[in-house]
Amino acid sequence: MKIMAIDYGDARTGVAFSDPGGILVGETLVIEEWNAERLADKLAALYRDRGAGLIAIGRPLNMDGSAGPRAEKSATLAEKLRELTGAPVREVDERRTTVDAHRILSANGKKMKKHKATVDAVAAALILETVLNSL
Repeated sequence: MKIMAIDYGDARTGVAFSDPGGILVGETLVIEEWNAERLADKLAALYRDRGAGLIAIGRPLNMDGSAGPRAEKSATLAEKLRELTGAPVREVDERRTTVDAHRILSANGKKMKKHKATVDAVAAALILETVLNSL
């Protein structure tokens, strides 16, 4: 089963898809959208177009495990995607994924100024890896 993972952000949202067998991270992309309703519509269309069977959305918890405003925004998007797609949506603890994504990009020679374009896609890939490892 193909899985779609989402790293939700205010301006940019990273998306990663697994291969059809649900084993490896495949395609990654970034959607630039400020409006939450339009973003949900775009994500639902991607889910259908790519033939995914599960959506995993990062839930940005505080380091103590509590849910703050970002986690609530993520939960709202997760519910909207359930409504739009009828898909199972799994919320995944994404603490430190963006920090790890920056570290990965830096280790591979990307300058900090260039991270903005790809860091959300890398964070989505890390969320997807978490799901794939748990299956």
